[in-house]
Amino acid sequence: MTIPQQTFVRRAAVTASLVAATAAGVIVGAGPASADVPEGWAPDTHMSWGHLLVLILAIPVGLAIIISLLAALPGLVKGEGITGGHAGGQWLGGPRQGTSELAGPDSEESKAGGASARW
Repeated sequence: MTIPQQTFVRRAAVTASLVAATAAGVIVGAGPASADVPEGWAPDTHMSWGHLLVLILAIPVGLAIIISLLAALPGLVKGEGITGGHAGGQWLGGPRQGTSELAGPDSEESKAGGASARW
């Protein structure tokens, strides 16, 4: 299937106008970034590696630990521990006694208890 020339030209014009509008937005938006520091502000200072690591690593890790502790706190207060009293790999929505409650095959033709895969 071929695209008619008029459709191709129209699509190319729309694409070119979108690219031009995006480029113009980037150029116009970059203008304020090259402005001088306003009067009365402190001169630019360089950040040390230690300060950078604190900002990038220590603060997010600390927040994650605090949020995790706040989420686990109700279970810890109740005495359930961090796992919430579900230790041992409980099958959610399944039988409480594990696979011993599952129906097994009654005969060789029964399809209970498995996916019945064949080679």
